[in-house]
Order: sequence, then structure tokens, then C-alpha cells
Amino acid sequence: MVTRATRQLDLTFLALADPTRRAILERLAQGEARVTDVAQPFAMSLNAVSKHIRILERAGLVCRRRIGREHMLSLDLAPLARPADWIATQRAFWTTRLAALDRLLEQRNPGSGTARHPVNRSLQKSERSP
Repeated sequence: MVTRATRQLDLTFLALADPTRRAILERLAQGEARVTDVAQPFAMSLNAVSKHIRILERAGLVCRRRIGREHMLSLDLAPLARPADWIATQRAFWTTRLAALDRLLEQRNPGSGTARHPVNRSLQKSERSP
């Protein structure tokens, strides 16, 4: 069953999946900007950039306001909280599961060095980093 929260999570991940959209978000992190200024560095039409902006707006990451004929864009970071929570939950779940698997393998094969497996090392490193 697709809930409103799940749909919003999907929209946010969709918005973040494209490098052009991530670049737009990076630009807007510097402050509010006109659509034409945001579009300027990209080797694509204004219409193509506008499509990217609409996807970011649907995800709630970008807000648009009009001043006369100008469309001003700003960044809204609030929608990133739900994906961050989802990622943290998944990381905790899989870290626990893989640690349990590692213990089981170590019990079955003492001294086999399963705790030094590359997957386990990468998980342990990611737990330390923010």
C-alpha cells in the first residue's frame, strides 16, 4: 500500500537522483535565485531546466515565488528529514542483521576471520561517519 509518506519519500529520492537537480539544489543553497540565473550554467534549454525545477518543486525541495515577471526560487531543506530518517533506520537494521550473521559465521568457523570481511569493515566505517 502506497501511503502519502511513502509517495513523498519516493518524490524526494527521485528529485535527488539526477545530477542536474542536485546541482540546482547546490546553487539554491547559496541563496534565492531567478530561474534564468539557475539555468545559466547548464548546457540545456530553459525549458529543460524548468522541467527539473518542477520535479524539485513536487518534492517540496524548491519553492517558487513571482516578483512581476521574474520567478524566484529558494531551497527548502525540510523534506530531506524523512529520507534521512529512512536511511538511518535502514542502516541500523542492516548493521544489526549483518553483525548477527557475522557472529553466527564466527561461531561456526572460529578463527576464520569473518569479522574482517570487507562488507563488515565498510559498515563499521559508515557507522562512524555522519
